[in-house]
Amino acid sequence: MTSTSPRIDFHDGHSIPQLGFGVWQVDDAVAERAVGQALTAGYRHIDTAAIYGNEAGVGRALAAADVPRDDVFVTTKLWNADQGYDSTLRAFDTSMGKLGLDVLDLYLIHWAMPFKKQYVPTWRAMIELQRQGRIRSIGVSNFPEAELETLIEQTGVTPVIHQIELHPYLTQAPMRAVDARHGIVTESWSPLGSGKGLLDDPILRTVASKHDATPAQVVLAWHRAHGLVVIPKSVTPQRIVENFASLDVQLDEADLAMIDRLNRDERTGPDPATMTFEGEASLPRRVVGRLAREVRSRLPGR
Repeated sequence: MTSTSPRIDFHDGHSIPQLGFGVWQVDDAVAERAVGQALTAGYRHIDTAAIYGNEAGVGRALAAADVPRDDVFVTTKLWNADQGYDSTLRAFDTSMGKLGLDVLDLYLIHWAMPFKKQYVPTWRAMIELQRQGRIRSIGVSNFPEAELETLIEQTGVTPVIHQIELHPYLTQAPMRAVDARHGIVTESWSPLGSGKGLLDDPILRTVASKHDATPAQVVLAWHRAHGLVVIPKSVTPQRIVENFASLDVQLDEADLAMIDRLNRDERTGPDPATMTFEGEASLPRRVVGRLAREVRSRLPGR
């Protein structure tokens, strides 16, 4: 059984474990336990965000773990309400206090929020934090192509990674091509297509049977085979272990082609081009979940 995740290189000289552990919609107290279990299972990449309200729980898990700090790659994200140069610096300090870290491995702008027109000054603040040595790498999440191009053109600094919703029902080929053109690594959130019945798809079940694997393991192997960083979430110990064991699943070209054809361009979350929700960071999970459902309900076609 594979005991460590392969790593993917960034253009800034750093690298990231390809298989990580996400904690979206996980209560703070539960996050502490789940992250501890993930670290025990072998994960060395933890992904959180200010809006998740569980940075403190992640920090407690990191402090309690019998794993050297330098062996764990930690990502958090700047929330929408905190965009802007000075507010980004303040928000970063708040996140680092909760995480209990001196240096962060990766900081992301959570959403572009095009209507605010604050993503460029926000990016400049992150560039400064990286210059100070407080962040190793900086990237973005949920950016439309136009805003990504503007960010690069106006600052001369290209994100190392772009985290977007990506799964077999939303393969994001055009955005992946844009990222690749700039040397940006693409990272998948909602990699298992949460709530869309993806794991019940007969094609995935057929491939899973062929490899004596679960449909979730097959989907995670599909992400890896396409060179994507992937951050599945679970609070169930067995599934945490099973997801990590997906590293042993190797798909062939025929498998990949069948799964690629499942694309429906179907989102489970908001469209980055029209996302306007700000809210408050660090809300309780039940409140964040309700607000997220409200945002999704207002999407066209829903």
